[in-house]
Amino acid sequence: MADERITAPAGSTGLMRFYDVSASNIQLDPKLVVGFAVFVIVIELLLQIFAR
Repeated sequence: MADERITAPAGSTGLMRFYDVSASNIQLDPKLVVGFAVFVIVIELLLQIFAR
């Protein structure tokens, strides 16, 4: 009975690879995203200060 078991390779059992597929063609540098967020925060703060 032990010879009738189905075995799978140990290296890929239950694993999924996500790095093969890109969900979007748009790829931004993380520094650009952080810089834009800081820019928006600074503009918001300036508007809060000078809008009074």
